[in-house]
Amino acid sequence: MDTGRRSCTFAALAAAGLAVVGAPVARAQAPTWPSRPLKIVAGGVGSVTDIRGRWLAERLSSALGQPVIVENNAAAGGNVGAETVARSAPDGYTLLLIHQGTAAFNPHLFARTGYDPLTDFAPITRWGYGSLLLTVAPGVPATSVRELVALAKAKPGELNFASPGIGTPPHLASELFKRAAGIDAVHVPYKGGGAMMAALLAGQVTWAIEGLTAQLPQVRAGSLRALGVTGAQRSPSLPDVPTIAEAGVPGYEFAGWTGIAAPANTPRPVIDRLYAEIVNISSTQDARIWFANGGAEPGLLAPEAFGAFIRSENMRWGQVIREAGIRME
Repeated sequence: MDTGRRSCTFAALAAAGLAVVGAPVARAQAPTWPSRPLKIVAGGVGSVTDIRGRWLAERLSSALGQPVIVENNAAAGGNVGAETVARSAPDGYTLLLIHQGTAAFNPHLFARTGYDPLTDFAPITRWGYGSLLLTVAPGVPATSVRELVALAKAKPGELNFASPGIGTPPHLASELFKRAAGIDAVHVPYKGGGAMMAALLAGQVTWAIEGLTAQLPQVRAGSLRALGVTGAQRSPSLPDVPTIAEAGVPGYEFAGWTGIAAPANTPRPVIDRLYAEIVNISSTQDARIWFANGGAEPGLLAPEAFGAFIRSENMRWGQVIREAGIRME
């Protein structure tokens, strides 16, 4: 292929608008692709990226006529998995379920990530946008955000919170919660969402903030207590659960997102085909219900618009992280 051409130049992405796509589009033609199985690199087993990746992989497999497998790699807040994809051949057979952590947080948190989110990937589409959920185990003596904050202030430095890894969206959401509420608590990072949820369910940590997709089954089963959603509005999936802002921490707001990306220089026909298939998959009633049950929406963006969104998120969170003085070793 002509290496002088890039499938997505970020100068063009920065100028692109953020138009949301809500209807199926025509499939681009990539006649020789795919001819073998594809791989999507996602976070740890049980994480939001893992759950979304497996749901999408099953449907992409049917649409493309080739197996699509999910490979889990949550090491270093997702840096290792992202670097693996960035260094993969740009042939459309290795994809990344990119998210805030790998695209917008980690480059400002870590001295080295092994990749540059603005130049090492060809954005395909944002795929998943919505609130996260603050939960505690039933044994924690707090039935509301205010009670959790009061408990933390009465025991400074004694409470702890879990995340699926340093620099992940759940980690940053909890760090921002700490600062907004004026409390001190200890961060306990785990290797992926599954390990994090197991620790929370076992009462080894006080609280966690994670996507509704990963937590709703435990909340509905009574294994976890939902205290607040991180977004600006309540979730239709949990209408009785207030936002964290209305529950006692004014001004707090955090929206999580995931997306699909390929290595830079992946041929444009491949990007277009993948984008078209994901739009078609996401336009079904099945997809709308599945996302709604997880407290999110597809939130689709075209490749250029998604690239511009990544750049804006990277700049925004870089400023937040610098001002908060958060740094990972």
